[in-house]
Amino acid sequence: MKFLSPKIHGYLDYAVIAVLFIVPSLLDFPREAATVSYILGAAYVLMSLITAYPLSLAKLIPFTLHGTIELVLSPFLVAMPWLAGFSGHDMARNFFIVAGVALFFVWLTTDYKAADIAYGKKGPGLTGKTRTA
Repeated sequence: MKFLSPKIHGYLDYAVIAVLFIVPSLLDFPREAATVSYILGAAYVLMSLITAYPLSLAKLIPFTLHGTIELVLSPFLVAMPWLAGFSGHDMARNFFIVAGVALFFVWLTTDYKAADIAYGKKGPGLTGKTRTA
């Protein structure tokens, strides 16, 4: 069921960005985990600012592409503690596992095509035509 609108998804994106920048210090992440979190936060800022959805500055990439990136990213977040060598730090490991699972849940429940239709961006199965109100 797709119950998250593009606008609500945008609010979640910006909340996650704040979490990615704040949590490493609060939970005393090891350097590797903190670095991954900060890089991911910066990438999310950029992606959120250029996605064609209500809370962005420039509508450059389709929201469906944003969603595809999130789908691909979610298993990597779960695996990141082992890939980046911080699986022995319980708080950092658990944070990334929960983040990956939560991101997958957000992907499952977001209506990605709604913003593509509204902003006339071409995504999978869309014509690129804007809707009329």
